[in-house]
Parts: sequence; structure tokens; C-alpha cells
Amino acid sequence: MMVEKDSLGTEEDFRAIGLEEDENAELYEHFRVVADRGQQLLRVDKFLLDHLPDTSRNRLQTAARAGFVHVNGQPVKSNYRVKPADVVTLLLDRPRYENKIEAEDIPLDIVYEDEELIVLNKPAGLVVHPGCGNYTGTLVNAIAWHLRDDPGYDPNDPGVGLVHRIDKDTSGLLVVAKTPEAKTKLGVQFFNKTTRRRYNALVWGNFTEDEGRIEGNIARNPRDRMQMAVFPPGSDVGKHAVTHYRVLERFGYVTLVECILETGRTHQIRAHMKHIGHPLFNDERYGGDQILRGQQTGNYSAFIRNCYALCPRQALHAETLGFEHPATCRQMDFSAPLPVDMTRLLEKWRIFLKGATQRPDGKD
Repeated sequence: MMVEKDSLGTEEDFRAIGLEEDENAELYEHFRVVADRGQQLLRVDKFLLDHLPDTSRNRLQTAARAGFVHVNGQPVKSNYRVKPADVVTLLLDRPRYENKIEAEDIPLDIVYEDEELIVLNKPAGLVVHPGCGNYTGTLVNAIAWHLRDDPGYDPNDPGVGLVHRIDKDTSGLLVVAKTPEAKTKLGVQFFNKTTRRRYNALVWGNFTEDEGRIEGNIARNPRDRMQMAVFPPGSDVGKHAVTHYRVLERFGYVTLVECILETGRTHQIRAHMKHIGHPLFNDERYGGDQILRGQQTGNYSAFIRNCYALCPRQALHAETLGFEHPATCRQMDFSAPLPVDMTRLLEKWRIFLKGATQRPDGKD
């Protein structure tokens, strides 16, 4: 199978699609895929969804109705069945966005820097890399500004830059490679799982044990393309993933845990914790923004709402990062303290727990 695509394919990419085709409008190719010779008959909307996992079937059907889905050079409806060697293209009424990284003066919290790499402490709310809907104002744009006078660093060269990523609303440590050699050597360490990464997470519920291990393949949720889901280990679905956790502090209805990543999959901690019944506190995408534990009283509901206001994102922080320096081979370990929003959140729970235990009836 041959695939040619740019950075398009998310929900945002189809926002401007109309419901009726303008025969005079010029169309621009955004995506092309040639079906394998062993391809079984499959509706074109389902076929494209397999190759554009960050969009939705509804958007693709809208594109087909607008005449933007073509097979072998002709527009088709969403119920067209793709056959072996079919050339399927997605065309839109606007040119492809050229995803060029521009330097932007955005403050960076630099933990360490030398000629080979930078270790950064990313704040929550900062998108790591430009993507659909976030073409500017990202961490990569900030790095480009910081290294604007470095003649050896090209922010548009995929051979340098971010070695790994964390979610927009997750805070904590990231490493950036300044040279291709550094990125290659650091990338090998992440691939071989020799890096040291620990996260702090506040999750819903109490644990009967003090530590544990979560193993389960992670793949896109077939019922919600914006989520990742957990599948049985060893299954043909998803990628192998293992998370170790240890209880740090108990608050009755929520628990502060330390998570150690054995693998690094998309939304790994968020998906694994939801899978075992402990979604991250205030994680909207995985249901952690509901009141999942505690009595449904007015006072308690108000307390939780106040907690969400203090930390308006999933309570997850990449606390430590360790790796072997790509040039000196020396082991380097870094840590970043909990950010203010999580610190205040935990203190609020400590005060709540102290008040609950001091009441004669033990109620909250």
C-alpha cells in the first residue's frame, strides 16, 4: 500500500466542507492512498477512516456528499466499495496548509541545556507541536525562537527537535535534540525503553493495594476516535503497553499515584487508569470530569467544582526524566516539581480529608 499525505486528517480539516459540490471550484489533493491488491471490498468511508484515524466517519461522509472523495479520478459516494488497486483521493476546495515552523517569542522553562540537547518543563495548556487548529503558539514554535541564532538548528528538519511528546494539558519534562546525532541516539533509548520516566497523577477512587502493574494493548477507540482504548495483551489490536503505579497519598475518594512508563503509547496513563476504574481527576476526555466517588451532596459537589476550577485539566505531571547523554554517555536525571495548580489541588484535598476525619459522624 502506498500512502501520500500531509498533516491533514483531523476534525478541523473538514470544518469548511459544504454539502453541495461547486462544479466550478478548483479542488486540491490532500490525501492519496492506493488499495492493496489483496484489499477486500469495503465502503470508501470506512476505508478512509482506517487511514485517517484522527477524523470521523461523519466528516468523511460529508466530504463524499460534497464531491471531495474520488476513486480512480472520479467522485464517489460514501457507499462506494473500494476494490484492489483502487486509487482513493481526498480533495478539498483549498490548498494544502504548508506546515512550516515559524519562530515565536514564547517563554520556555529550561531545566538544562548544552550543545546537544535541551530539557524543558512544559506548562499545562501548551500544545507541543503544530497541528490542525494549532498552527502557531506551540512548544515547537517557542523552541525555534530560542534557537533562532543557532545555524545548525532547522525547526523544519524532522531530524532534530522533540524526541517525545506529552499531551497539551499534561505538564512536565521533555527532551529536545539539537542535532540529528542526538535525536537518533535519544530515540533509540526511548525505543529500547531504557529511559526513566515517572509521572504524578491524581486519580479517582481508592486502591486496595499500594502498587500494581497495568498491561494492555492500546489502540484508537473504535467508538470514539478521540480516545484510546485498552485491549487484551497479545491481541492483534493495538500496541503493547505497560504502566507501573505506586500509591503516594490517599484521600479516600481520590488517590495520588506515581506512574512509571515501561512503554510510551498515546494517552497511555490516561487510558490504562480508566481501564482499571481509576480515571484521572478532571480528565474530560476519559470521563474523569464527573463526580465518580463520594456522596452526591450539595457541599461535596461544590467542593469538586472548586477543585476543577483550581486545576482545570487532567491532573497529570511528568515529574522525572532520565536518559544517557547522547554525546558523553553519562546518565542524566532531571525532575520538575508539581506545578502550582496541582499543588493547590492536593492541598485542598488534604484540608477536606482533615475536616472529614475530625467530624464526629465521619460524614463529608
